[in-house]
Amino acid sequence: MAHVCESTLHAETSILSCIDRARMTFSKATSREDRSTIGQFLTPASIARFMASLFERNVAAVRILDPGAGSGSLFAALTEQLISKPDRPESIEVVAYETDVSIVPHLGNTMELCRQLCAEAGVAYQGTVRCEDFISVAVAQLNNHLFATSPDDFTHVILNPPYKKINGETQTRKILSSAGIEASNLYAAFVWLAVCLTRPGGEIVAITPRSFCNGPYFRRFRKALLSLVDLRHIHAFESRKEAFADDSVLQENVIFHAARNEHQTATVKISVSRGLDFSDMQVREVSFQNVVVPTDPDAFIHLLEKDDARQVMERMSQFSATLDELGIEVSTGRVVDFRAREFLREDPQPGTVPLIYPCHFEDGFVHWPLKGGRKPNAIASSNGTADLFVPAGYYVLTKRFTAKEERRRIVGVVYDPTRIDSPQVGFENHLNYFHCRGHGLPPDLARGLAVFLNSSLLDQYFRLFSGHTQVNATDLRKMRYPSREQMSQLGREMTSTLPDQQSIDAAVEKVHNENGQTYNRHG
Repeated sequence: MAHVCESTLHAETSILSCIDRARMTFSKATSREDRSTIGQFLTPASIARFMASLFERNVAAVRILDPGAGSGSLFAALTEQLISKPDRPESIEVVAYETDVSIVPHLGNTMELCRQLCAEAGVAYQGTVRCEDFISVAVAQLNNHLFATSPDDFTHVILNPPYKKINGETQTRKILSSAGIEASNLYAAFVWLAVCLTRPGGEIVAITPRSFCNGPYFRRFRKALLSLVDLRHIHAFESRKEAFADDSVLQENVIFHAARNEHQTATVKISVSRGLDFSDMQVREVSFQNVVVPTDPDAFIHLLEKDDARQVMERMSQFSATLDELGIEVSTGRVVDFRAREFLREDPQPGTVPLIYPCHFEDGFVHWPLKGGRKPNAIASSNGTADLFVPAGYYVLTKRFTAKEERRRIVGVVYDPTRIDSPQVGFENHLNYFHCRGHGLPPDLARGLAVFLNSSLLDQYFRLFSGHTQVNATDLRKMRYPSREQMSQLGREMTSTLPDQQSIDAAVEKVHNENGQTYNRHG
């Protein structure tokens, strides 16, 4: 076991200060690549302390689960929090899972610090470090008890799970499937299993990427989570890099607090902070029905972080048309360039078809070809590429990925066939394209759709449920749009270039107000 920190344990922050120094020492001694390989990013003391503060219930016999414990800062913060209360528990038992043998000595050291702290407070303490795969152990335990209440369940679960995709046909995926769990990322699997191991009325606090809040890949996880817990508090960080700045983690993170098997409360606390000391934190109570819309089959979680968020949702609710109702479809570009490398051409030539990338976006339209660019402008037309093209027509394109610093998450342009002389066109896989059964849209409808997609209102709405910079076709299908008539009206605002932002927003606001008046007359 590593040498126990010599600093006194009487000071409130001493144990976490000691652990935080160990965390930083370990992080400096290991490369980011190594930590990323296993999805391990250790929790700073300030975040651990905040997470521990979210637990509400007082229990005489506490059982804490910390899967993927790292250096142990989370269960240490929670232990410190529990024994500092006037009605402290009689006993605390901690079960911590960690498979990285290089950090296990630090974890053992943390266990000893917690034991000393509890001894001084007159609280019985038992700590166990399990150097085993949490997923395998948890699934075996759940299967053995047929999902009934386990004698080994926990009153408090606190976790910063590993962040790593679960590839298909891996042993991990097979183990999860045996318990009826489908997860695309380790963090979702860890949370799902940890919730299942929480006793009724027990509490869970986790810090994870925000990506589970929306999108098709986390649909089953969201549905399962919301069916098992009462969601009480979600905290978001304004800065993308703030939570794990030491490790250069770029995911946007959230912390959430929930209770197992209790009826969902009418409201959820939504808080946001910029700094890690949480001194600038703003908290608001939001109706749960605004966080998870009851009629939403995908159970998207909307983080209404600011006061105007509800207003944005209410304004967007005036637009009710689905893409199906508009006769519009959206698909991902068919050309995956690295798979079609032999057919790519730097410049157009006889026997080729225009190939459109995000770099061809300019002033609301596709400008092609782009001379001297890094991307090819054309793709050879052959039997091997015939199914990659669509016939010439008016299409609306959006980027699937936008840079964090871009003003809008959704960037839309019109592919105008009168500007590019070709009977066919290929859209690269980093694009989404709107079409009508594989063909182009009416010109005014296409231009109007582009105007709406570039509006501030839609951008604000999209940010409410999407914490990442990826725009999936599924996200676009979930949106509600103005009617065809209103969209065509917007299209008449767009001529040879996209209007400026003020003009776009004014045009959308005009359509919105007209729609609201119609709604009020018939409501």
